[in-house]
Amino acid sequence: MWFSYIFLIALAGAILLQWWLILRQNRHVAENKQAVPAAFADNISLEEHQKAADYTTAKLAVTKVELFYGVAILLLWTFGGGLNFLDQLWLPITSDPLWLGVAVMISFIIIGVVIDLPFSIYRTFVVEAKFGFNKMSFPLFVADFFKGILVNIIIMAPLLWVVLWLMQSAGTYWWIYAWAVIVSFMLLMMFIYPTFIAPLFNKFSLLDDVSLKERIENLLDRCGFKSKGIYIMDGSRRSSHGNAYFTGLGNNKRIVFFDTLLESLQPQEIEAVLAHELGHFKHKHITKQLIVMSILMLGSLALLGWLMQQAWFYSGLGVSSNTTHMALIIFMLVMSVFGIYFQPLFSFFSRKNEFEADDFAAKQSNASDLIHALVKLYKENANTLTPDPLYSAFHDSHPPAPVRVAFLTTKMNENE
Repeated sequence: MWFSYIFLIALAGAILLQWWLILRQNRHVAENKQAVPAAFADNISLEEHQKAADYTTAKLAVTKVELFYGVAILLLWTFGGGLNFLDQLWLPITSDPLWLGVAVMISFIIIGVVIDLPFSIYRTFVVEAKFGFNKMSFPLFVADFFKGILVNIIIMAPLLWVVLWLMQSAGTYWWIYAWAVIVSFMLLMMFIYPTFIAPLFNKFSLLDDVSLKERIENLLDRCGFKSKGIYIMDGSRRSSHGNAYFTGLGNNKRIVFFDTLLESLQPQEIEAVLAHELGHFKHKHITKQLIVMSILMLGSLALLGWLMQQAWFYSGLGVSSNTTHMALIIFMLVMSVFGIYFQPLFSFFSRKNEFEADDFAAKQSNASDLIHALVKLYKENANTLTPDPLYSAFHDSHPPAPVRVAFLTTKMNENE
């Protein structure tokens, strides 16, 4: 079957591409392991630099195994008859096409999570623990795992039912209605996530440092940003990695700092990090990303609307049931393969956004403070300072450390 060959060629190309990129990254990090880049020599020791190199290598070793493991699972689902078996498993329980579709898809998602579980455990309790980052107990890991599955079932089941109903009942242009439902659902999730979903996994408390709070509120006023609050998240309960982020939508926006980040940065550095995040807001990056995602989703659903009418789309991937839920599952699998080739494009635009946010931060706070904050975070998170450029172009949403620091240095020089 010609579609089988196209899919297998694309899959083989994706495997070879990813393997080659991993080899490049490993080699580049190893070649630069013996010397700290000049821009970081005053702040990061050789020992810290080599720890970051070893951490990168350890993560890549897991990625290499996971790559071939994932391919084997994909082939088992399709040509190995896994999807057919799952479909037949549920048929005696329910013959209703909608509930059968929901049951099969929810099962497919849960099985995928379970299949990935060994890698998640190894990363957390071996790799992260070896380099001193893991703070999570195994009971907490198990609780998070089952809680995550339950939340996903509660959220996804109604959405899948509506989408499958539209696919079956809304006629030729069902994909337009499904697109409207999915986009509305995404916006709803963004709105309710801070107050209903995130607290299920982490504890959030209002920032109580008066001077830091005043400093942040002054920055928010200068930038015209209104928030429902400045919150501290108990990130240290799970990991020593530090971070900060915005969450929510509309009037339900929150600023969240990991407690680990507050412990490692000075007030002026925290202000600079927040200014960077505000840069994303001022440049409307989140809004632009939502628009792009919505357009891509509309195109993808339109493509699915055509593909699901073609018998070769099912048979070409070893699926015997030409049902709407099978069309949706195999479409997701196909897109996961072909999507790899578009990663550099998405990374490019993401990096462009990061440069714009850095430029905004340099104007609203101090470029030097942001550089100091970033260097501390690179050091404490053991981020490699010497990624392979091509690997980074595929996999990194942020510019490499030397490029980003060089950019901020030019901004610092402009302001002098």
